[in-house]
Amino acid sequence: MELNVILAIAYRDLIKFGRDPARLISSFVFPVLFIGVFGPTLQANLGADAGYDFLVFTFTGIFAQTLFSSSAQGIVSLIEDRENDFSQEIFVSPISRYSIVFGKIMGESLVALPQGAAIIIFGVLIGVSLSASQLVGLTLAALAACLFGGAFGLVVLANLSSQRAANQIFPFLTIPQFFLAGVFTPIKVLPAYLDILSRISPMRYAVDLARGLFYEGQPEYPKVVLQDPLTNLVIIAAMFGLFLVAGTFLFARSERNR
Repeated sequence: MELNVILAIAYRDLIKFGRDPARLISSFVFPVLFIGVFGPTLQANLGADAGYDFLVFTFTGIFAQTLFSSSAQGIVSLIEDRENDFSQEIFVSPISRYSIVFGKIMGESLVALPQGAAIIIFGVLIGVSLSASQLVGLTLAALAACLFGGAFGLVVLANLSSQRAANQIFPFLTIPQFFLAGVFTPIKVLPAYLDILSRISPMRYAVDLARGLFYEGQPEYPKVVLQDPLTNLVIIAAMFGLFLVAGTFLFARSERNR
């Protein structure tokens, strides 16, 4: 029964995404623009000194960032469900709250994954070389980034009272992470205060995981990867569990207090 609930909630979010053409178009256009603009620009200005291709570097960063952010922002629909009383109806049903929330995260992950596929296709078209092992690595990183982003979105949005507040506050929590996570530029050397902020930025670990799996066995690996993929996976798993438990508790409590 619990599995059916998870799948039903996930399928509902996937259907909603297909019926929202504005979100559908923007979710594919913006990552492509970022890769097309930042990759060649950074390569032309910094590539010779860096010793690696900034187009590929930006491609891997945008790939992980897009999946993480899409899943996180998609959880905003929990507030929409709260406003139309849908969430209250399912939370009073005899179903585990974790199943309900995990179904929501899975649904937003299914919404984000096609964006990852589009980014990979675009990357190949503009000259990013992908082997079979790199494609498998990016697929694993995509799944981790989607689930991790959904859990992060949950713990943030569980503390917000309206969709308007979420739309105003969420960019302040995600956009700085673009730079702290090294999506566009390397962050191997940072001032002490930025290094601390980078280490507590969840997106950093999703981006570094994607790069670690992509660059594994290549000479550029030590120049672009911060820590090995296994370490990143352990950190992501620990933070995912923490975010899921805390976010579910906070959201359920806010439902009871309505």
